[in-house]
Amino acid sequence: MNILGPDTLYFGVDDVALCERFLKDYGLEPVGDGRFEALDGTGVVIKRGDDPSLPAWNLPTANMLRKTVYGVKDAATLDSIKQEFDGEREVKVLADGSLELVDDLGFVLGFQISVRKPHQLKAERVNAPGDVHRPANITGVSIDTAEPAPKPRTLSHVVYFVPDAEKAERFYADRLGFKVTDKFIGMGPFLRPAGTSDHHTLFFIQTPPQLQGCEHFTFHMGGPTEVMKAGYAFAEKGWESYWGPGRHRFGSNWFWYFNSPMGCHIEYDADMDQHDDDWSPRLAPGIVDNSQVFLFHWREKWAPGGKPE
Repeated sequence: MNILGPDTLYFGVDDVALCERFLKDYGLEPVGDGRFEALDGTGVVIKRGDDPSLPAWNLPTANMLRKTVYGVKDAATLDSIKQEFDGEREVKVLADGSLELVDDLGFVLGFQISVRKPHQLKAERVNAPGDVHRPANITGVSIDTAEPAPKPRTLSHVVYFVPDAEKAERFYADRLGFKVTDKFIGMGPFLRPAGTSDHHTLFFIQTPPQLQGCEHFTFHMGGPTEVMKAGYAFAEKGWESYWGPGRHRFGSNWFWYFNSPMGCHIEYDADMDQHDDDWSPRLAPGIVDNSQVFLFHWREKWAPGGKPE
């Protein structure tokens, strides 16, 4: 199935205004009706928790992520998804032509022909002795201190707390064609759908049932410098850093996580590994040393000769 990755996340929240300010400060563009978009059109929709247009959350946790909508390549993929589940569980065909169903863990999924738009933005280039990527006189960092923070490029991945990671893996692998790229033993798998080479668009973390819900979601940036610049700008607006900046082992992506008012964490990421079907998944214990190569801690900027607080 040619599923590309997550297109839109729908949240039902307690404080709409606060969440909208949060997403705007994060770098997403408000486009109306509670929708905030990255540069390629993927994004997040914020609604009140009691909004009748949102799917109900029928599990015991106070999960604010109410629906994950995946973008697919074409109508043929939508048809194949519908045929896969027809007669077994309810598959709604919504007014916009998208599909809606519930997975084996109780999460509501949507599928639509992807909204992703092409964008012509270059990745960060790195110069090293013997392998120069940035031409002469092209600087890696601007000296313009008023330059705006970089914008998120595309919705990257979603992470769920689940009571049965093996059951979740079987559903997405066997029914939707996701591939396991790597797995933390005793914790859960990283998975990518057939339509992307990203290391993962989905990760499950085994937890007690009372914690089931969204742990975090993230958008891709153009490189580690963009992660750092966007994260600094976000922190300076008063939002609380949770973990990072740093770099993961599985996926190799740079990361910086923040607390959010949406009942989960949000991340900036960049430089994720790319894989094809020749890749063999790795297994490792789900311990701190296997989660990160290194980790920094954010603090206020300081100048040479000054004393950091």
